This record gives sequence, structure tokens and C-alpha cells, in this order.
Amino acid sequence: MAGLDAGVACGGGSYVVRSGAVPSPPRPCDTRDGNFHWTVEDVAKSIVCMLMSGPCLTGYTQTINDWYDRDIDAINEPYRPIPSGAISENEVITQIWVLLLGGLGLGALLDIWAGHDFPIIFYLALGGSLLSYIIYSAPPLKLKQNGWIGNFALGASYIGLPWWAGQALFGTLTTDIVVLTCLYSIAGLGIAIVNDFKSIEGDRTLGLQSLPVAFGMETAKWICVGAIDITQLSVAAYLLSTGKLYYALALLGLTIPQVILQFQYFLKDPVKYDVKYQASAQPFFVFGLLVTALATSH
Repeated sequence: MAGLDAGVACGGGSYVVRSGAVPSPPRPCDTRDGNFHWTVEDVAKSIVCMLMSGPCLTGYTQTINDWYDRDIDAINEPYRPIPSGAISENEVITQIWVLLLGGLGLGALLDIWAGHDFPIIFYLALGGSLLSYIIYSAPPLKLKQNGWIGNFALGASYIGLPWWAGQALFGTLTTDIVVLTCLYSIAGLGIAIVNDFKSIEGDRTLGLQSLPVAFGMETAKWICVGAIDITQLSVAAYLLSTGKLYYALALLGLTIPQVILQFQYFLKDPVKYDVKYQASAQPFFVFGLLVTALATSH
């Protein structure tokens, strides 16, 4: 595991399934630009990067999103901590600041630890934090009001940002990696749509144009699975075109159970089976990310 695959491992904590790192056999690895070795120091860096991406910055983004969604949640899910009053406004604000400053502090620490002349990890963390607050969650922009733009921004944040952070920590963040992860984020758009079905009542009431509201549940669920599956099949084709046959076959093998589970659960009833579908299908998606990372860094 090096470079890109270390990036996905470092970002695993921030992805929807919170997969964490899945190590390959302990051996030093070098890639075209990767610099990860199975040493105590590099493993410690990975753990700190996961803490930054997962508990701190994903926790921050989830909390701030829940704060701005409190009126919608009062309709859709009134039992959640904020609309139910289980957590006070002061406690929410404290949690937001602690997680944000903790994440930014760890980003700065990683830059110093890696010997970066330019604090790229800190700025990635800062940019992602501003994206989640100013652009995605908060008015007046509030990208999540638009199902296409908002869900792509969410997918890019879950997939792209932690991947970039790990790549910057152990290698060099290059244009081809940025492009690949942005394209992979189209699948993240599909995964983000899964969560919109249970919120359709509140979104419609408050004027949010989520895809289930804009297109109806029947069309939206096919857009959802199409974004997830077509993206992965396209990446598998790309890997095949670059001579990575076994990686392409591995990604294809990980996509097939997702399609089966989509027909078994999600396409039958995206509201009733959303949790069961995500719990059963998304681990295959995350392993597909790891396969892609391994393929593009070897």
C-alpha cells in the first residue's frame, strides 16, 4: 500500500461506511510517487490522517449539516439529537468548533511531520471545511438545495478529499489523480442520493430539490444505481485499457454483488431497505476504491 492506496486508507474513516485501512501483506512498497513503508512512523501517520479525515472533519461536517437541517429533520426524523432537544445549541456549537480545530490542527501536524514546504494537507482540510459550511450546508448558497450539484459535492468530499490528503502525505498529488477521484465521485453522487429518499417529505415541504423530489422516487432510484454502477464499470474499463487486467477483474467482481443487492433491496423499496442496502452493498464499493488505488499506484 503506497501513495494512492494509502490515500484511500487514510480517507476510509471519512467515507460513508467508515471502512478504515485494509492492509496488504507487510512489506515496503514503492510506487511511481508513493512513499509509504510498513514502519511504525508511517503507520502512525496513517492513523493520524484517518483521525483527521474521519472523526474530526467528517464529524464536523455531519454536525454542521445536521444543525442547518434541523427544520427538515424535525419533519423527517424528529427523534434525532438536535430536533429532539437531546443536545443543546451551545453543545452543538462547541462540538463543531472542537472537531473543526482538531481536524485543522492534525492537518498542520501532518504537513510538519511530512516535511512539506507548502502545507497542502492543512489547506485541503481547510478547503473541505469551508466547502461543507459556506457552500454545501449554509444559506444562501446551500448547494444541497440542488440534488445534482449538492450530491456531487458531497460525493467528492467523501471520496476525493481524504484520498487527496493521503496521497499528499505519502506521495505527490497530481492532476491525473485529481481527475480520477473527481470522476469516481460521480459514484459518490449516487450513494448520496440513497439518503435523500427517507427525507423526501421534509425536502418537498421546505423546497429542497433533491432528486427524489425533482424526478420522483421511481426515476431517482435508477439515477442512483446508474451513477454508482456505470462509474465503477467505467473505471474497470479504464484499468483494463491501461493493462491492469487483474485489477479490472477484481473491480468488476466487487461491482457484481452491489448490483445484486440493489435489485434485492434498494430498487424494491429505497426507503424501507436503505439501511440494509447500505450496510450490505457499500463495503464492496469501498473495497473497489482500494482496488483502484492499488491499480493506479503500481
